[in-house]
Amino acid sequence: MTCNKTIAALRLNNKDRGILDFLLLKISEMKKNLDKLKELRLLIRSHYSVIYVDTPEEERTHGLIRLLADNLRIPFFCWSRTKGLVREDIDSKGPVYGSQDLKTALSHIEASKFQALYHFGGIGDYLEDKLMVSMVKDAASRFSRNYGAIIITGQNVEIPETLRTITAVFKMPEPDAEEYRELLGHVVRDLYSRISVDVKLSEDDTNKLLNNIKGLTLTEAEKVITKIIIEDGTLSSEDIGKVIEAKKDIVERDGVLEYYPVEESMADIADLKGLKSWLSKRKEIIVNPEKAKEFGLTFPKGVLLLGVPGCGKSLCAKAVATEWGLPLLKLDPSNIYNKYIGETEKNFKRAMNTAEKMSPVILWIDEIEKAFSSAGGDSADGGVSRRIFGTFLSWLQDRKGDVFIVATANDVTKLPPEFLRKGRFDEIFFVDLPDREARTAIFGIHLEKRGKNPCDFEIDNLVDATEVFSGSEIEQVIVAGLYTAFSAEKKLDTQILLDEIDSTSPISRTMAEKITALREWAQERTVCAN
Repeated sequence: MTCNKTIAALRLNNKDRGILDFLLLKISEMKKNLDKLKELRLLIRSHYSVIYVDTPEEERTHGLIRLLADNLRIPFFCWSRTKGLVREDIDSKGPVYGSQDLKTALSHIEASKFQALYHFGGIGDYLEDKLMVSMVKDAASRFSRNYGAIIITGQNVEIPETLRTITAVFKMPEPDAEEYRELLGHVVRDLYSRISVDVKLSEDDTNKLLNNIKGLTLTEAEKVITKIIIEDGTLSSEDIGKVIEAKKDIVERDGVLEYYPVEESMADIADLKGLKSWLSKRKEIIVNPEKAKEFGLTFPKGVLLLGVPGCGKSLCAKAVATEWGLPLLKLDPSNIYNKYIGETEKNFKRAMNTAEKMSPVILWIDEIEKAFSSAGGDSADGGVSRRIFGTFLSWLQDRKGDVFIVATANDVTKLPPEFLRKGRFDEIFFVDLPDREARTAIFGIHLEKRGKNPCDFEIDNLVDATEVFSGSEIEQVIVAGLYTAFSAEKKLDTQILLDEIDSTSPISRTMAEKITALREWAQERTVCAN
């Protein structure tokens, strides 16, 4: 039963349905937790003294660990910096005295004689202290002979070498599509029992909404859905944009990736017929991912756009996001690199994790050669570029989230050879200078954008005069012409534009040798985007 049909079917007897819905949701959650419990229980029975659960969802994970303790019939303790070590499976009289201090908490665990699970969240920073690491190891050592473990939760926690032999890593699975669908139905039905709610979602709209919720934790998703419904009492296709805005807030909090405003559409890009055709064939995968999966298709990896500077590569990255209705994130290498040892690698991993969390999403890496140009040999950065490059290649191959990469490059010679191997990207496109038809369209687009009627100009003459101009150079000719006309208190006309063209030295002339070499390299290695 679809989400829409489920919502419609449960609008009667709202109070009874609300209770039933809550019970069904909890039963569903318990079923999904069984597999996770089995795996965690196996780790406990295998006497792993420390278990690291990699997750951004502390609340959800805490509930699972408590369920595990109940399943094993052993005590459950939780530690926090504010409360200390508290037993949660009974009516506790309070925390262990002085256990807000982590050293005291670990000493208590080491001195205790009974089996138990101890949940420690947010202690990643403490594991950089060698003394603290030794205390964790000593406290956990007694679990090598009986049931119990110290369970550490968080994201990107670096487990020290001395703990790795006794530590098991468990990746908390992200919510699947069915969990988001159930959550959406639950929130709508719960609100409908209390306020008037008007659902105006088609099945395609529902799929698109759920597709954009993907990447949020269940708690975040519940808050976002509740907020957009309460605002106006409706749930419609217009709310999809609000979900995307909520994801924007997550990116801005992290500070590594930039949420890029999406303003362009494919209609704003002249030519590039080959690339447009390739993208249009894959749009249905984005719109209806479940149907595509049943057909045997997977989310596309991405494209590498090489070519002459100023020919629309960056513009196309923005347009893809608009065309596919997905958020656009921009990775700027200057936000990644840090002078402190190890911080650059952490920043990069955080950026990739954020992109996966936001999925499905477009990740735009502009002028990618600047990020990895020194990865192919010796460099003055102590090998940081090489390590980041290796991490990026592994991530390209193994990434979990639906992240479509749009990478642009002007100088392919600076990219390491491994980067161009088949399989890194779905396709490598070469973007050349615009032909006559494309230049005609470019003049029309930019004149109309500035309130000018193309019919008032001798477009054929302008097109003939800009035979070796890029799209951005044509745009700048129009901008410069407007300044000239404004300062002279004249109307912009063809002659002013021709004068600006005569005074412009296009990059195809100033860098003729490099562009010729780039074309020759691309001829046998890339697909033409034009």
